[in-house]
Amino acid sequence: MNMGGSMTQVLPIEDSSQIGHARRTAQQLAEKHGFDATDAGRVALVTTELASNILKHATRGELQLRVLPRASGAGIEILAVDRAQGFDLHACLTDGFSTGGTQGIGLGAVSRQAEVFDAYADARGAVLLTRLYPRSDKTPDRRFGISQHALHHDPACGDVWHLAFDGPRISALVIDGLGHGEEAERAARAGERVFALSPFASPLLLLEDIHHAMIGTRGGALAIAQFDGNTDALRFVGIGNIGGSLIAPDKSRGLASHPGIVGGQYRKAQPFDYAQVNGQLLILYSDGLQSRWNLQDYPGLVHRHPAVIAAILHRDFCRGRDDVTVLVIALEATHG
Repeated sequence: MNMGGSMTQVLPIEDSSQIGHARRTAQQLAEKHGFDATDAGRVALVTTELASNILKHATRGELQLRVLPRASGAGIEILAVDRAQGFDLHACLTDGFSTGGTQGIGLGAVSRQAEVFDAYADARGAVLLTRLYPRSDKTPDRRFGISQHALHHDPACGDVWHLAFDGPRISALVIDGLGHGEEAERAARAGERVFALSPFASPLLLLEDIHHAMIGTRGGALAIAQFDGNTDALRFVGIGNIGGSLIAPDKSRGLASHPGIVGGQYRKAQPFDYAQVNGQLLILYSDGLQSRWNLQDYPGLVHRHPAVIAAILHRDFCRGRDDVTVLVIALEATHG
């Protein structure tokens, strides 16, 4: 299972006229990716309620849409993100509850419509996650999250990510092409194409092949992380300033990279091995994200779905002057 990188689609929700546009956009996205009328209708219903919820509780925020490639077909991810003063999630999960004085279907009903529902709210705001799959798709949800945004909403993004799954093994790539815009994207995509051919090859061999493919482009920073659930180990190699962290409920550790530019020049590359990582979170991020975040500042967030974590890190720590990518993966030996 190879999953090529794509940007997060952002729909601002600042007044009621945008709810209908969001509903139509999400429904059409679902239909385009194989959802039948009933399942696409669920996507439309959930989108409407999440957008309405933003206006009720936060007055403004955004919906973030993503297509989730599957072994057969695809799923649709819808995230509601705001910066309000927080609200009582437990109360809001009661059907019909509304602090806005209107009778919605309630987030409890939303959670039943979606195959995956998770949320996190505190004084900084709230993030609500839904993932919907066709009812005929019984494959378990893959616990990863990605938030990727181009500078100034440029259609070209100099960051790329790629994920591959093979039974208990996961291989992840993040490349940040130098600068931003079309030339940065061209550099990063040249590396991604090589990675996609053999994502579970030795990371040093992959790095060497990617380096050669990126010669003649701007080059970029790179990180490759490979998890093997059978051996409960992670191997990591990085060149440049892609950040990497392993997060456990009680500790976190940074992943070591070497200086240099892939496609340009780097003096050495060395893979680092980390043992007993099952149950931990792997977080990879480009330098469009500040590095001073700490999940301990968000009580309980480490136990939330990786997509919620990625959205919150982007919301609170995006620098706003470069493309930004946040990839969060739950390292679990049970991946099918």
